[in-house]
Order: sequence, then structure tokens, then C-alpha cells
Amino acid sequence: MSSMIVAVVAFLIDATIGDPRSKFHPVVLIGDLISLLEKFLRRDTDSPLKKVFKGGVLVYAVVITVSLIGLGIEILTREIPNLALQIFLQALVLSFMISPKTLGKEGYGIYLFLETDHIEYAREKVGWIVGRDTENLNEAEITRATVETVSENTVDGIISPLFYFAIGGLPLAIFYRAVNTMDSMIGYKSEKYFFFGQIAARLDDIANYIPARLTGLLFICAAFLLQLDYKNAFAMMKRDAKKHPSPNGGWAEATVAGALNIRLGGVNYYFGEPHFRAYMGEPNESLEAAHILGAIRLMYTATILFLIFLCLIF
Repeated sequence: MSSMIVAVVAFLIDATIGDPRSKFHPVVLIGDLISLLEKFLRRDTDSPLKKVFKGGVLVYAVVITVSLIGLGIEILTREIPNLALQIFLQALVLSFMISPKTLGKEGYGIYLFLETDHIEYAREKVGWIVGRDTENLNEAEITRATVETVSENTVDGIISPLFYFAIGGLPLAIFYRAVNTMDSMIGYKSEKYFFFGQIAARLDDIANYIPARLTGLLFICAAFLLQLDYKNAFAMMKRDAKKHPSPNGGWAEATVAGALNIRLGGVNYYFGEPHFRAYMGEPNESLEAAHILGAIRLMYTATILFLIFLCLIF
């Protein structure tokens, strides 16, 4: 039961102080390790097979290193005689692995800019959280980008690390965060990373498989509690989740689209080039800033429901 108390306290710490911006943040340090290893391993002149192999070496080195560090932290904190201090220190480390407040804060900031007709600032701010071109987006497109990001990041920024903490403590939670960070840094289908980042991308897909589907179910329950369209959320999850280019992203996005009665997906521009992403949901309502608030509420409610679920199970 104490491990679930750790999870709850970690959420409360994040809700109170958020994710501090620091070069000593554990995720930043994981990113520094990935960058260092990439510098030594990746060569543009390598053959495709050699790139895949070296990318695998990077993945192995990173996950072993961070998992051992996580195990060391857990062992050391468990030696502390004061249970309250033990719980707090473990919760503090776990709070660095989750990001509900950051996700909500970024989304709410974009909502405020749209509500006050500062669309230029909204475009700039949404550009911090998405990879697509944002300089020409209108209100509906900014809203869509934000709702998609809040929905999808509920999986890898909240539910997945909590899921892995529940089954494997800090070592597995930190292991997951390293896997997700590697995917965000080298798991691209670009010419530069197509082969080198293949193992990182596939491992991230595997790691998020169960949490993504759990998140879809949690969003349905959250929609019911928030008096949103939970029936449509379930219908859209069943119909559209597999349309997403990621094997996991659609379970969150399609469900949120259904709950809010909006349509996500469509044409995105990357470096000026159009790319079409399959539609999810039906456009029963026109996309507007208020839908960002709906996505944030769904994110927080799904998180709290998951914590309650973990406490009941364990």
C-alpha cells in the first residue's frame, strides 16, 4: 500500500510545484546521456544494418544505466527509518517522471491566448508542444493541435509512468521515462534516424501498448463523471483508434474526440510539406478554445481515476 501512497503523493507534488525547469532535472539528464551516446555511436556513413545495431546499443546502455540508478534510489530510500521521509523522497523522484501540471499549464496558456484574441502568441506557444508548422494556424487548428497533444501525452506523460511504477517501482518508472525520451529524441522516420532510432521507436510502442488502451478506458469513465458524451467516446475509440499512425496514439485521441464531440486529425504541415492524418471523431461541434479546457479536465480526471484504481487494486 505504501507504494500507492507514493504515487498519490507524487501527483500532489506535481500538482503543487509542477515540473521545475533545470539542467539537473532527471529527464534532462537522461536526454544528455542519450545525446552523448548518439555522438559516439551514430555515423551517417554507416550501413542501415550497422545503424540499427548501434541504435540498439544506445537503447541497451541507456535503459540499463537508468534502471540501475532507479534501483539504487529505491534501495537507499527504503533504508531510511522514517517512513514519511521515505515516502516523500520516492514520491519526489516519481513526480519528475509525470507531467500533468505541465501539460495542463501549457494547454491552459494556449486557451487564454485564444480567448483574448492573441492568436500570434497562441501559435507561438502551441509550437512549443507540437512538431508541426504553426505560423499559419487558425483558432480551430490551434485547438486541434492542443487537444491532440494533451490527449496523447496523457498516455506517455502520466498513465504510462504510473503504470510502470505500480508494477515495478521506481526502476521501472525511470526505465519507461528513458524509453519515451529516447523515442522523442531519435525515434523519427527521418533520413537521419530511420534506422538508428528503429529499436527505440519499437520499444516505446511496446511500452505504451497497455497504458494507451487503459487511458482510452479511463477517458470514457472520466467523460461519464464530467457529464460529457461517454457513449460517443466509447464508439469513437472502437471505430477510430486504429486509424492513428501510431499504434497507441489513437486510443487517447479518438476517445477524447468522441467525448468532446469534435473531429481530430486532418492536414498538418511539416517544414512546409502537407501530411494528412486520418480523421478521428465526428465534427458535431466546431473546434474552439473551450475544447482545450475539456481535454485538460479529461486528463486530470483520468489521472485521478487511475490513482484511485491503483490504490484499490494494490
